[in-house]
Parts: sequence; C-alpha cells; structure tokens
Amino acid sequence: MSFITTKDGTQIFYKDWGTGQPIVFHHGWPLSADDWDAQMMFFLANGFRVIAHDRRGHGRSTQTDHGNDMDTYAADVAELTAHLDLKNAVHIGHSTGGGEVARYVARHGKGRVAKAVLVSAVPPIMLKTPANPGGLDMSVFDGFRKDLAANRAEFYKAVPIPFYGFNRPGVKTLEGVVGNWWRQGMIGGIKAHYDCIKAFSETDFTEDLKAITVPTLVMHGTDDQIVPYKDAALLSSKLIPGAELKLYDGYPHGMLTVHADQLNQDLLAFIKK
Repeated sequence: MSFITTKDGTQIFYKDWGTGQPIVFHHGWPLSADDWDAQMMFFLANGFRVIAHDRRGHGRSTQTDHGNDMDTYAADVAELTAHLDLKNAVHIGHSTGGGEVARYVARHGKGRVAKAVLVSAVPPIMLKTPANPGGLDMSVFDGFRKDLAANRAEFYKAVPIPFYGFNRPGVKTLEGVVGNWWRQGMIGGIKAHYDCIKAFSETDFTEDLKAITVPTLVMHGTDDQIVPYKDAALLSSKLIPGAELKLYDGYPHGMLTVHADQLNQDLLAFIKK
C-alpha cells in the first residue's frame, strides 16, 4: 500500500492508478478512498490517472487525535499533490471532501489545478448562524457527536439509510451499499471522526469559494437529507466565480454511488469541456 508521511508524522494512505490527466477524489465523512470505487474504475477506463486518499483519521491513514480540521486536511492534500507532482489536475470532492477541495484549491492549488467539482458538498457552511439563517441548528451536530460517542457501530448502521435515500417510499435498500458504508466508517478512528463533525459543520468556506479561479462544477441532489441543497449548492454556485450548477431532481446525498452511471457521464462531460 502507498503512504506519504506529512510534516507532523501522519501517514496518509493513497491510491494512484493509471496515466493521463490526473483526477483527485476527496471522500466524505466518515468514509475513505474506497467510496470512489465507481468513479475510479470509470475514469481509469477512460484514460485518466486517478488518485484518492484516506483523510487523516479515516480509512487506512493514521488515527490522529490532532489536526482534524479543514486547514490541516487541505495542507495534507497539498503535501500529497506535491509528492506526486500533480499538475493540470481535476479535484472532485463529495460532502466533507467538497469542503476540502474548496480550501485546497483556494489556498494551495495555484498552478496545479485545472478544474474543481463539488458534489453534495458542505460549503459554504452547514451550521445555522446569523449570517447563515438557512443552516442546521447546532443541536443536529451535537446529536451526531452524542450518538457517535455512545455507540459508533450502531450509529453507522443508521446513517446510510437517509444518506442514500433508502428511507424514501419505493426505494429498495441495497444491503451491500449500507454494509460498505459501515465498513469504511468503522476502519477509521473515532476521535478523528468526532472532531471532523465540527470541521464539516462549522467551517466557513465563503472566502475560499470566492477565491476559486478555475472552472468549477457544483452538483447536488434535491432530496439530499444530509446536506440540504438550498443552503449549500445554491449558495456555493453564486460565490464561485463562473461556477456551473447542476441539480438532480430527487437524488440523495450518496448519489455518486446509487446513481453512478449518470454522475460519471456528467463529470466526464465537464472535464472534457
């Protein structure tokens, strides 16, 4: 397996397959690079170099009790892209990974990034504040922390149901998808996952979004029960100069998995523009 060691000694696991223009995938909470299986295989078959890493504290990377914040996550990506000497790269982030992409591209990506994609992403900010009245109340995230600390294994069985929209009438629960979500979550470290709740909910990406200068696609499902699109994609697409917005009627938060065929084609079309 491939790892880099960051300046603070954290080992970051990554996959790096193929040749051609690089695409870097940034996963959501509390998952790992494995959440990008459908995209990695698709883009590899289409002649791209595909890279995905496990964020610190997640997957196979070091289970750190420190640095579980967006500034450090973005700095870790900067170290990885420098190590691999990636140029003309497309960075695609899902959910929390979308926040990581926004911060990396804005603060570290100059000269290395060709395009960016935010999918079901957390920016500009999830938390309800006076400046963001449409956000979610702190009690929601306190509930996540409480349930995580009390019984992570049971909590991680419950989250995938709304994550993929399996609680909607007529939608069949895919047990393998639920089990894979649980597997990825349980591999990571509980302390890092606990800290990451603050990182994905309270980080304000407004200035990062305004600073993005590369072509950017914002994709979101209108039935996202985890990151409501009206306080995310609609706002982000207005803050990013020249951003393209693509909404998917009735699609859930985990649409990259359960609607991979549609999303992969749209991603390919954007990259090839």
